[in-house]
Amino acid sequence: MTKMNMLQAINSALITAMTDDEKVMVFGEDVGHFGGVFRATSNLQQKFGKARCFNTPLTEQGIIGFANGLASHGSVPVAEIQFGDYIFPAFDQIVNETAKFRYRSGGQFTCGTLTIRTPYGGGIAGGLYHSQSPEAFFAHIPGMKVVIPRNPYQAKGLLLASIRDDNPVLFMEPKRLYRASVGEVPEEDYELPLGKAEVVKEGDHITLLAWGAQIEVIEKAAAMAEKDGISCEIIDLRSILPWDAETVCASVKKTGRLLVNHEAPQTGGFASEISATVQERCFLYLESPITRVCGLDTPYPLAHEKEYMPDHLKTYEAIKRCVNF
Repeated sequence: MTKMNMLQAINSALITAMTDDEKVMVFGEDVGHFGGVFRATSNLQQKFGKARCFNTPLTEQGIIGFANGLASHGSVPVAEIQFGDYIFPAFDQIVNETAKFRYRSGGQFTCGTLTIRTPYGGGIAGGLYHSQSPEAFFAHIPGMKVVIPRNPYQAKGLLLASIRDDNPVLFMEPKRLYRASVGEVPEEDYELPLGKAEVVKEGDHITLLAWGAQIEVIEKAAAMAEKDGISCEIIDLRSILPWDAETVCASVKKTGRLLVNHEAPQTGGFASEISATVQERCFLYLESPITRVCGLDTPYPLAHEKEYMPDHLKTYEAIKRCVNF
């Protein structure tokens, strides 16, 4: 085991995958000699050569179109979109080609070996064009997976599983954790299951559900609630598509309450899908309405970033309201 931050864990996963399979290649804007804007791909070009780690033109639609072609011909591309906010020019390629390639060909062709990496989320004073959380847009697309890690250990294991999965995967990295989150990570090869949530902490009175950087937020809120005698169960969803409804519903049936926290705006956020499913499956077990603590329905603000964030204080107040309903 070695202490790594999330960037180092991602870099380690890419080195492991590229060493294990010569068909794995990494590309995107400035990922080559420069190592990407966050340095996640540092030294890959020096180690594996320019044919396997290289820069692309500044065109997100072109990056994913190119990646689709590579994947459909047997390569294992790992395409980087520099910021999650920049992924929208590639939306047509992802929605209408990446996710549908296998289906529309009756299983004859596939883009299943494609992994798309992108940093997302706020907390770094990035303003409205470098802070968005677009995961819910992609959760609406059958034919691909959406995965989000919460710490370095999860990042390496989930990224290796994503690269090796038989389906295209959008791997979203919470950028405010890149250097802030440090933990023990195995140097060797390992994978973590996709589509399976993790119960981080068991509790009795309320289920707290989040993913990515918001896990730390709900952990802080839970610690505050524990002082009031409220026992919180904490679940990291890890995969947005497919999401592990069985684990979540089993927890809600035990605690009788659910709070979902995500950084994206509330309206149309993935918490809505979770709430609807849990209400359908657990209605008779619920002791209070399902609670959402989310970002505001505004463009992501620069000057008022702290007010926008669904932080531990907002979450703590929501926990009390839910338990005392």
